[in-house]
Amino acid sequence: MSQVALCPKCGGKSKIKEEDGVVSYQAIQDEEAIKKIGQLKKAMEKFKAKAEQLEKELEAIKSKQN
Repeated sequence: MSQVALCPKCGGKSKIKEEDGVVSYQAIQDEEAIKKIGQLKKAMEKFKAKAEQLEKELEAIKSKQN
């Protein structure tokens, strides 16, 4: 995922890229931000589903031991 920082010139949110010690800033457009937020939401949903599945497996293992 891209690194995001405030642009020192305009103060807006920007993607930063460093090549050969030179840092370049590229403004984030609203569409890009919406796309990134959607990607993050999907990733969090996958993580949450996996965590719930692991909790169920743990409960099953605990109940077998008792």
